Amino acid sequence: MLSRTATALRVAPRAGRLVLRGLATSAPMYENKRTPLYQLNVDRGAKMVPFAGYDMPLSYGDVGQVAAHNHVRTAAGLFDVSHMVQHIFTGAGAQAFLTSLCPTSLDKIPEHGSSLSVLLNEDGGIIDDLILTKLTADGSKWYTVTNAGRADEDKAHLSAKLDAWNKAHPDQAVTWEILEGWGLVALQGPRAAEALAKLTDADLTALKFGQSVYADVGKDKVRCHIARGGYTGEDGFEISMPPDASVSITEQILAIPDVWPIGLGARDSLRLEAGMCLYGHDLDESVSPIEGALAWLVGKDRRAAADFPGASRILAELKDGPKRRRVGFEVPGAPAREGAKVFDEAGNEIGVITSGIPSPTLGTNIAMGYVKNGQHKKGTPVQIEIRKKLRPATVRPMPFVPPKYYK
Repeated sequence: MLSRTATALRVAPRAGRLVLRGLATSAPMYENKRTPLYQLNVDRGAKMVPFAGYDMPLSYGDVGQVAAHNHVRTAAGLFDVSHMVQHIFTGAGAQAFLTSLCPTSLDKIPEHGSSLSVLLNEDGGIIDDLILTKLTADGSKWYTVTNAGRADEDKAHLSAKLDAWNKAHPDQAVTWEILEGWGLVALQGPRAAEALAKLTDADLTALKFGQSVYADVGKDKVRCHIARGGYTGEDGFEISMPPDASVSITEQILAIPDVWPIGLGARDSLRLEAGMCLYGHDLDESVSPIEGALAWLVGKDRRAAADFPGASRILAELKDGPKRRRVGFEVPGAPAREGAKVFDEAGNEIGVITSGIPSPTLGTNIAMGYVKNGQHKKGTPVQIEIRKKLRPATVRPMPFVPPKYYK
């Protein structure tokens, strides 16, 4: 999602994405689904908007986007991310099956460890980005979270691949469960651990970034999956909650004074400062992991084996460089928005902006986008077409704000 101000946002449906068009004045063209926390969000004064086929909170009450953003950076905020699709893959071949879909070395992930990865099409393009968590030491059970806006595409892809796998590997059959109705919240910020510690006996000091645990949460001691990580660059946790306990646990977290409910507006500015992609804007099926600055997802042993979808393209790009690369920009003056064209100093078109905001933390405008290979180096001066004028900008590394992960 791209953002202007807390009072000038309209979020319209477009293939499950967030798009700015000005002030919200009209209802969605279709009936959206609701997360288990929908009524809780409404009761807390959320401004609900369509996103990825769901009614989701953009902001809460009179708290503006910048104030909400800053609260996450200085205290703790809670995001309803229950629209995300939660999966469980189980069986002797679960690890091998998932390995066949992505370029990541899943055998290197320890028990209860997690990794970002990507589902690849046969051309090496990114079908979706996802989080994979190994729940058993032998890799026979995995917890996976994918994007709501890609739910139909992901389900079709996974279903076809799983059917083929089980037919070809009857001795390594895999079962697949989608956790329908489960809640998922992200507690983010420097006081997130202190807040969550009030509700669980889990040793959070032993839980590092990228690790997870099943633990009792809340006054009723409900068994939940707690993963240390998130989408803001801050320390934090994502908590998966059973359907009958999601509302109660969320209410208990929000009862802690330091914790504010935070909506999609601040979530977008936080993730862009952290240099993280939003699928459908910064990534799509035409983009390879190398173009998307995600080469680190391609394991060294996987490169040697060339045993993942689209390997010929991806390995060629690793060797010779891709045609384009995802980079960050610092943009003085007016902010650059999605779709703005990028030019070199001589006026030659070299790329496009995919996300852009005024950064609340840095006090300047930042953006993310793609430029031709060779124009991607730190400090490269460029021009961006903003309001029909070419304005100076500079390529800069991401993240824009240093991460504060607990390691």
